[in-house]
Amino acid sequence: MNLLFISDIVGNPGRRIITGSLDRLIDKFKADFVIVDGENASGGAGITVEIAESLLNKRIDVITLGNHAWKHKEIIDYIKKENRLIRPANLPDSTPGKPYFIKEVNNIRVAVFTLLGRIFMNDIIIPYCPFETAQKIIDGIKDKAYVIIAEIHAEATSEKIAMGYFLDSKVSAVIGTHTHVQTADNRILSGKTAYITDAGMTGPLESVIGVDKDIIIKKFLTQMPARFEVAKGDAKLEGVIIRNVENNELRSIERVFELE
Repeated sequence: MNLLFISDIVGNPGRRIITGSLDRLIDKFKADFVIVDGENASGGAGITVEIAESLLNKRIDVITLGNHAWKHKEIIDYIKKENRLIRPANLPDSTPGKPYFIKEVNNIRVAVFTLLGRIFMNDIIIPYCPFETAQKIIDGIKDKAYVIIAEIHAEATSEKIAMGYFLDSKVSAVIGTHTHVQTADNRILSGKTAYITDAGMTGPLESVIGVDKDIIIKKFLTQMPARFEVAKGDAKLEGVIIRNVENNELRSIERVFELE
């Protein structure tokens, strides 16, 4: 089994390159299962029902969310009934939505869950430890799924790396997201778990992590508040392809980078 993960879609540029490139990438990598982080798909923060449905109508199996999950209130009722859109698992049990997703593909059951890191994530209260939550989920689904993919949506690289080692041998892959900068540390850990600290961003190429670069530069220069706007122009697509997931001896993880 080959699994394609497309990282942090940012605004219209990110959605546009998904539309133009997804089918070709799936065919190129012979991907059997596709995960997309839709955390910033709508205007750079959150996701709307219209955008979620548009993505799920493509060859995408599951969309993950992060710290901006509830930016658009309409998604609250939608996520209650759409199991292919999953919220971070370390939110309260009473939070709308499912903490993980399971699907059978080619007679192999694949599970996906995502976690919020807690270091420097000051815009949201994260009540439960991501490490303890990960272990709890794994204990609950390890007999239900042969392949388990964990996403850690976190600011601190140290927290993501620690999660990789903590889950090594317990899951098939640990994929870091949130910082929008693709790291070059994709590797197979000693316990045969595929890992990358950050899979990158799918959105505007000429930007500061998706935002108009002139707005960000001015903010750094003046220290004045500014309304962030998604940058325009050409887009890039970033993520990872994990090959032969069901066979530990042949598993590999490669970075994906495509220009519009």
